[in-house]
Amino acid sequence: MDIILNNLVILPILLPLATGALLFLLDDRLRVAKSTISLVSSLLLLLIAVSLLKSVDANGSVARTYLLGNWPAPFGIVLAADRLSALMVLLGSILAICAQLFSLARWSKAGPAFFSLVQFLIMGLSGAFLTGDVFNLFVFFEVLLAASYGLALHGSGPMRVRAGLHYIAINLAASMLFLIGVSLIYGVTGTLNMADLAVRIPTVAAENRPLLEAGMGILGVAFLIKAGVWPLCFWLPTTYAAASAPAAALFAIMSKVGIYVLLRLSLLLVGDGSGASAGFGSALLLYGGMATIAFGTIGVLASQGMSRLAGYSILVSSGTLLAAVGLGLTQVTSGALFYLASSTLTASALFLLIELVERARIAGADILAVTTEAYGEDEEDLETEEQVGIAIPGIMAILGIFFGAAALLLSGLPPLSGFIAKFAMLHGMLAAQMGAIPASTWVLVALVIISGFAALIGMTRLGISTFWTSLEGAAPHVRLVEITPVAILLSLCLLLTVWGGPVMRYMDATAAGLSQPQQYISDVLETPRIGVETSGEAGH
Repeated sequence: MDIILNNLVILPILLPLATGALLFLLDDRLRVAKSTISLVSSLLLLLIAVSLLKSVDANGSVARTYLLGNWPAPFGIVLAADRLSALMVLLGSILAICAQLFSLARWSKAGPAFFSLVQFLIMGLSGAFLTGDVFNLFVFFEVLLAASYGLALHGSGPMRVRAGLHYIAINLAASMLFLIGVSLIYGVTGTLNMADLAVRIPTVAAENRPLLEAGMGILGVAFLIKAGVWPLCFWLPTTYAAASAPAAALFAIMSKVGIYVLLRLSLLLVGDGSGASAGFGSALLLYGGMATIAFGTIGVLASQGMSRLAGYSILVSSGTLLAAVGLGLTQVTSGALFYLASSTLTASALFLLIELVERARIAGADILAVTTEAYGEDEEDLETEEQVGIAIPGIMAILGIFFGAAALLLSGLPPLSGFIAKFAMLHGMLAAQMGAIPASTWVLVALVIISGFAALIGMTRLGISTFWTSLEGAAPHVRLVEITPVAILLSLCLLLTVWGGPVMRYMDATAAGLSQPQQYISDVLETPRIGVETSGEAGH
């Protein structure tokens, strides 16, 4: 049974890889066949991700490991799935299904190889979450970035091409920094296996430690660019706003890849047991995260378009998560993981919802900007109209409810999961440092609260201009296949609210395992090879 469960670790990589390659061989005119194959593959990936999450959760803090080529760690490539990586793979599979469902209406026909690009993106995401090796993290990162380049340009158009080219240039520069940092770390330690690095870093000689920390700093900058930290985040709102709706919905998790790696490596490589390098870079994450929250909050308040507001909301969530990682408190980390799940689902739903809502704005021509004199109305007419009221088309009522739910989730107001996540983080910040709370923590608490208030203001302003106007004859044409993924994502946020207790316990266990990585290190480095152990065991 353990052999079967350990083999689950590689399936989230192999399945989308095989599916994407198969779809490339099919003619683009076979849209029904390609979409069916891609969706079935993504549903299978979802089942695998759920099984993997249940397996690692039932197995305690033990990581499921897979040795590629049956080579022992740290000499060979190892894949490892613990609670955190299983959670991220699950989120990625959910977003892939919803984005592809939404694209069936029209976006899958707007350019070639859409479903193949989605599958390769998911393959790269799964590999980045599951790999136990820093160099292979780079490989999977490049796979998902190559697919994202195509998705960012999908649908063409001057604005999309301009933003996509900027996106490509920035990520190529970040990839170069990635390689430089990896080279320096390998030159000092002689290994790139994450678990082995955690063992060797405390023993690095004092004269070599500056070079090691330089390598880790350069590597950290590469991930901070991908996470969208200020001032390296200027590309993100423009790129996300210009991308097609399904592509932007998938991109909602891509900034979280940088957060995932920084969280993983900060606690594994420079945690409490890393000797002289303990806490390296934590202050930069904390203050950089707070600056990102402030910048994103200003952007949310200044945004006049929904897509721009959603892009700046991504920055606010990234900044909040970076600051939480920088604090290095287990109680805060568990709340941040809950926030990661909730904000990712919310942002993805919002990007899909925005396209549907914008159709009504285009059709209705923003009636708030039109004076009553243009309609030839006098005071008596206005009074009569106020008494009668305006019937809102049914689809606009549904979109309005979804938009209101997204506003509550982004702002962190009760009763939805956004409130639970922010409350858990704020409680962790104050409870863990009771009696001696530093000024930086109070500033972070204030920023989290103010950013939520700003999101409420921004969403309310745009909601009024869209839904509180006469939309007679301007109801958008929305297909069931477009509204369904939005409903799925928001329903999952509702489930996070209803099952807040069990989900928070899972996040607590995940944070505890990350803060005490000895078991993870042991699981990876002591994974027995198949057919070599006399006991015949294949894994943990």
